Amino acid sequence: MWEKDEIVELNKNVGGTGKFSKESSLDFEITAQKDANDWMTQLAHIIRALLVSRAFKNRNEPTAAAVILTTFDELKIPYDPYAIDNTVIRIARKRIKNVTTIRSMIRDAIR
Repeated sequence: MWEKDEIVELNKNVGGTGKFSKESSLDFEITAQKDANDWMTQLAHIIRALLVSRAFKNRNEPTAAAVILTTFDELKIPYDPYAIDNTVIRIARKRIKNVTTIRSMIRDAIR
């Protein structure tokens, strides 16, 4: 499960400022992930806050990709990095809000 300070640190690591544009959105999704039944749904909540709600002032897409990559690495899940990039871009461009759809799209990046 992701904590707010970890996500802020990732945002800074990918060149962001760590400053919020919609902090309450990230807070809501962090709370929502605690009610989720599995790690993939928890991850989808965080990704929605970053890509749809645009939680940070800048670098939301790279932060979302870093969150996904870090989660997969920690859980030792094999993944296709190009598929993760494409997934992040598709979610952001289409502004997909449904957590189940985001979850499915993230799952498609697993090898």
